[in-house]
Amino acid sequence: MDFFFSILRALLGMVLLLGFLYALSYNRKAINWRLVSAGMLLQLALALLVLKVDIATQIFDGVASFFVKVLDFTNAGTNFLLTPFGLKTVDGALNNFVFKILPTIVFFSALSSMLYYFGILQVITKGIAWVMSKTMKLTGAESLAAAANIFIGQTEAPLVIKPYLERMSRSEIMCLMTGGFATIAGSVFAAYVGFLGGDDPETRQLFARHLLTASIMSAPAAVVAAKIIYPEPKEIPIEAQKIDVPKEQSGSNVLDAITRGSTDGFRLAVNVGVMLLVFTAFIAMINFALKDGIGNWTGLNATIAAATDGRFEGFTLEYILGLVFAPVAWLLGVPWQDSMLVGQLLGIRTAINEFYAYAQMPGIEPLLQTKSIFIATYALCGFANFASIGIQIGGISAIAPGQRKNLTELGFKAMIGGTIASFLTAVIVGILV
Repeated sequence: MDFFFSILRALLGMVLLLGFLYALSYNRKAINWRLVSAGMLLQLALALLVLKVDIATQIFDGVASFFVKVLDFTNAGTNFLLTPFGLKTVDGALNNFVFKILPTIVFFSALSSMLYYFGILQVITKGIAWVMSKTMKLTGAESLAAAANIFIGQTEAPLVIKPYLERMSRSEIMCLMTGGFATIAGSVFAAYVGFLGGDDPETRQLFARHLLTASIMSAPAAVVAAKIIYPEPKEIPIEAQKIDVPKEQSGSNVLDAITRGSTDGFRLAVNVGVMLLVFTAFIAMINFALKDGIGNWTGLNATIAAATDGRFEGFTLEYILGLVFAPVAWLLGVPWQDSMLVGQLLGIRTAINEFYAYAQMPGIEPLLQTKSIFIATYALCGFANFASIGIQIGGISAIAPGQRKNLTELGFKAMIGGTIASFLTAVIVGILV
């Protein structure tokens, strides 16, 4: 009976999410429902393959174990720099976010740059792009961009299709942007594994597999969202579906590639660290006004703490976001008793970013059921937040200035599309987990 109810709730969630996309559509009559159906079936097939087929699970575990190893490789570099002579590992004072998580971003960025230099990432990207192009009849450029977004960031993926950018239609630009919002970059992937998995190798392995699955599943979901919001007005000719990876190099030689990747990774790590510091301070300031001010004066703190069995301390920003997004969390498959806690994470992800939301997860995991933890992991897996709109507009327009008008006009709806793509992935996983 519970399983039957979860299926009905998942179907309701999908219908409402797709209905919301339909309401945002620029041209409802031009929506290609065959493409939408193919994308949803591809997403479901990927979920069943990874979560229910043993051999596929083992393959994904093998790939996931590589990301787990990246954390160990990074620790070797961190220990060399920070450990006092005569000791093997850093002490407790240095075993923190700055020295455990941020260096992972730097190392993985350098590693990705090296893999791109040798053409390894291009081969993998082309294979995934071929599958999406054949099943959903996309152009070669948008197929490559959607596949590249799985592995590299929302401003790096457009470089894969740089020669095509200026000629892309508004529908293709929408697809490019939505894919960037719906997936995560490899450079932060390993950092999220460190967040969620802690120091336990088995837990790291588990979350690495689910995060990898989330990013891959959300690629076709992003295409579905983009093609509902801004459908291609005419049929794509066969020659436009050709997949050709431009021969762009990330450096003049392998050492140059590693150096460039390290520099880019360092900038990203510093940006992440500063961003989290500032947002954490701002939220503390807002909560001081809400909880220590309004909550104390009105007696709301005690009422809220009693009503939520202590899950919320009082009238805080997290509580407000939890209230707003709790119905969304429930539609994704989260048990109602966990909906407000997961809802607060969904709100934080949209209002601030997914990095801060993932950073909050370890603190509330003990209060959540296992199913809720996995659904939240999938729902948060994407760059869909307000700050990313500016990042995409600035990054893509720098290499395709002629598309700036399209980027600025489509940015907000593309972010919504990316958010819903991640939610569609979470709904499907909510049935299977």
